[in-house]
Amino acid sequence: MDAALFDPEAIPRGSRRRLGTLHRAVAPKPNLPFFFSMVVAGGLGMGLVIGLPIVDGTLSELHLQGGVAMFIGSTTGMAGTYLALLMVVLASRTPALERVLGQVGVMQWHKRLAPWPIVLISVHAVFLTLAYAEVAKKGVLGEAAVIINTFPSMVTATVALGIMVGIGMISVRQVRERIPRENWWLLHLLMYAALFLAFAHELALGPSFVGHPLARECWTIAWLLAAALVLTYRVGYPTYRSFRHRLRVAAIKPEGPGVVSVILEGRHLERLPVSGGQFFEWRFFTPQMWWQAHPFTVSALPQPPYIRLTAKGVGNFSQALAHLKVGTMVAIEGPYGSFTTFARRRNDVLLIAGGIGVTAVRSVLEDLPVKSRPAVVLRASREEDLVLLDEIEKLVRHRKGVLHRLVGGRDDVQLDTITTLVPDIARRDVYVSGPEGFVREASEMARRAGVADEALHQEAYRI
Repeated sequence: MDAALFDPEAIPRGSRRRLGTLHRAVAPKPNLPFFFSMVVAGGLGMGLVIGLPIVDGTLSELHLQGGVAMFIGSTTGMAGTYLALLMVVLASRTPALERVLGQVGVMQWHKRLAPWPIVLISVHAVFLTLAYAEVAKKGVLGEAAVIINTFPSMVTATVALGIMVGIGMISVRQVRERIPRENWWLLHLLMYAALFLAFAHELALGPSFVGHPLARECWTIAWLLAAALVLTYRVGYPTYRSFRHRLRVAAIKPEGPGVVSVILEGRHLERLPVSGGQFFEWRFFTPQMWWQAHPFTVSALPQPPYIRLTAKGVGNFSQALAHLKVGTMVAIEGPYGSFTTFARRRNDVLLIAGGIGVTAVRSVLEDLPVKSRPAVVLRASREEDLVLLDEIEKLVRHRKGVLHRLVGGRDDVQLDTITTLVPDIARRDVYVSGPEGFVREASEMARRAGVADEALHQEAYRI
């Protein structure tokens, strides 16, 4: 294979832009009206589900035996399951969400919402049990046994709650960090099973649905739409694109200590709508890797029939990339992410990469105009860790920009140095990519330097 395949100087100057505008598909721009419509619909939905327990008469029954506990249980149950519905929508990788929020934004909202469905549904179970025990004048444990054994769909609902609580416990950061990503991902998939098991219980016993066919139908439609989003964007489109492009491993190229590039060959890659800075979920069909997909940013835009990803071996999956055999078939899901030139608000940009975050910066550079004069800062502990350096130097030179290298230990090199190297940082869009800790530290530096939040774009990699 030609070693200069992704070398910027191997392509005639200006041809990359012509390829991007005339011959290569790019990711669509963020659809802000549709995104805000989804946000408004989500807010209205929360108002409706909170209002249902009031409208159906539960509020008027507060003075009855067990009425207060019944009202709390009904309200928290509706709120918890609705937040679970929103979690499913977030997990669907709907393009309108991904292109506006980006991977970091979607993950942040996922983390913020994640505890609440489990907490609220647990409160729902406890208070409804208390309410029934108060009415029946029985002990709480005895009444819980009666409810589980005699109420319709309660066995499956109890199993569902157990799964949710278990997933919540393993998602606590101190526990999560001790579990391999692959195992945690498999366990996390059980949340879909829990939601499926709980659905019949909601319709059969939910006070807001019993005797309210319209509410029951609307609730069913909402969950069917959420399921359709998941099936469309997590199963349908990935399957279609994987069959259409038929990617396979063409070569493995070492780039630095523990870092390799995987060059893939496929069909119709000029029609693959990917922009610089975006990533795919990659699934390699080997006996050890076929059952899981991992996110890796494209480190170079397609040069049909080739596309490239570059990764650092920090886990079992990423380490296995170096041992892939030529010809291995690959499935893709995506592209995802808002770390693209579409996010740019200003003419001037500063790109900051820490470690393997250089992959996103390298591909974003390809999408910048030829005379955009970008400032680029690469951060690494050692010179040999500056992977793809030659390619980045050429891309920066072609765009009349400037490249700075910050090499050394954390005690020797401070990120605040960037404000001296790029004194006009506050007037630029700032792109930061790299490990989570680096992105957090560099973003705080940029904010202190006066960079507005809307001009700050982040892509964090979990190491």
